[in-house]
Amino acid sequence: MRERLPLWLQDSCAVRPRAVAAVGVVLICAVGFAGQQYWSARPRAVTVPAVVAPGALPAAATAPAAAPAQGAGAGAGGVGGTAVRIVVDVTGKVRDPGVRRLPAGSRVEDALAAAGGVRPGADTTGLNRARVLVDGEQVVVGAPAQPPPAGMAGGMGPASGAGFGLGPGSGPLSLGSATVAQLDGLPGVGPVLAQHIVDFRTARGGFRSVEDLRQVDGIGERRFADLRPLVRP
Repeated sequence: MRERLPLWLQDSCAVRPRAVAAVGVVLICAVGFAGQQYWSARPRAVTVPAVVAPGALPAAATAPAAAPAQGAGAGAGGVGGTAVRIVVDVTGKVRDPGVRRLPAGSRVEDALAAAGGVRPGADTTGLNRARVLVDGEQVVVGAPAQPPPAGMAGGMGPASGAGFGLGPGSGPLSLGSATVAQLDGLPGVGPVLAQHIVDFRTARGGFRSVEDLRQVDGIGERRFADLRPLVRP
């Protein structure tokens, strides 16, 4: 049958060695590629991580990072984010008197800074600004020096130092016998207001109660609140 075909067709259908080799190379490459795909897609065993109980972790891995220390002010040591705080009453000749909450270990200087600083002209001679504060005490700036309360030896009580205040246990100033100079030392009281108090006392024959101070010219509610714990009739 081959002999009956045209010569050009017989030549095209002839099987030559070069064609056989080319087909063989293609088949080998196809088989190799198929084998590589099969090998990479085969199932593999996976190792499951071991379960670790929380109590078995090292302390360094479970402990939270330590909070940075916070400065407590010019004289206070650094304390953590959960620092204990103390409450002090800053009054007298300061710019912004009132109750202040400070970190434990704060000093008088920190309380004065929290109250806006000392007013110009206030006498702070002998005031121990480096003294450590205690919770609940009152810091009075510009008042006459008072002896420290019993049990507060060493100047650690609220009334330690000249120019420092009338804390618990200190005797208040008598409105009935105080001089102009003594009244001038009270917080918020200057020479003019001290003279008004003396004139009022002379005109009324004394003070029947501390509330009478409200009637003195120049004493408002805020100033009266500062003076009330420091004086007596």
